Amino acid sequence: MKNVPTRMCMICRQHFLKPELIRIVKDRDGKIFIDDTKKADGRGAYVCSNPECHARLVKTKALNKSFKTNVDDSVYEALKNSLNN
Repeated sequence: MKNVPTRMCMICRQHFLKPELIRIVKDRDGKIFIDDTKKADGRGAYVCSNPECHARLVKTKALNKSFKTNVDDSVYEALKNSLNN
């Protein structure tokens, strides 16, 4: 049996299996995007699929603190859209 790694949601602080989470990445060039492959190079932040976590992430702009930069609103919009799909 293959070992599946766990990661923690940055909002609710609960551990989930890595495939269950949405990964947001800041790459070396400073570009921030949703990583659908969950394998892109760069600093990653994870959020679970709970709508309350998404709402808190957008409201508090938690990615700004996590990535230590001002994250564009388009990234937060993309997160909202990913939850609706």
